[in-house]
Amino acid sequence: MADSSEGEEEGKLTGGSQQLVVDDDLREMGKKAAWSVSSYKPGNGVLSLRDDNLETYWQSDGAQPHLVNVQFQKKVKLQLVVLYVDFKLDESYTPGKISIRAGDGFHNLKEIKAVELVKPTGWMHISLSGNDPRETFVNTFMLQIAVLSNHLNGRDTHIRQIKVYGPRPNPIPLQPFQFTSTEFITYSTTNPPINKSEILSLDDLSNRIMEIGSYNGKTS
Repeated sequence: MADSSEGEEEGKLTGGSQQLVVDDDLREMGKKAAWSVSSYKPGNGVLSLRDDNLETYWQSDGAQPHLVNVQFQKKVKLQLVVLYVDFKLDESYTPGKISIRAGDGFHNLKEIKAVELVKPTGWMHISLSGNDPRETFVNTFMLQIAVLSNHLNGRDTHIRQIKVYGPRPNPIPLQPFQFTSTEFITYSTTNPPINKSEILSLDDLSNRIMEIGSYNGKTS
């Protein structure tokens, strides 16, 4: 992934990119989800987050925190959240502090990532990986993106687009397991299809064993 969001320090993101670039091994998962928001100004609702139009935006219309809820019918693996925000255009409406939470539903959401955006303009990449290098994704029914504060002490917020990404399905045909390291992939194999004509009945198997025993007796 081309990291368009440079970290000034731990938990802070600045910069942004005008081009959305992610790794080829990730796929956008948002189309599989139900999206909702905590509030919105008429004409600037949740659909503006998913219309692929950077000229439109969701605008909240209520007290902070401002929430975007992404709910899936089954558990999914999510690895990356990408927001398009524009401090140059939106100024005090631009998100400043964001909390990302995950869980089975509204009743047990837990924060998995907290970031501060520093005058961002463009696509901002927020990785969902944990502190453990093996924790490359979160497995969840629901993701919630909470805007805790805005730049310049603004009240309502503007977000122009949100994308959520997860790992693509196993690229190895007929491979029942997902191997993640190069070494595992190098030494992994797949079993060929079974030819039913080669399956022996118990009687045939017994005859074969007797034949082999008889042959060995003659040659010993």
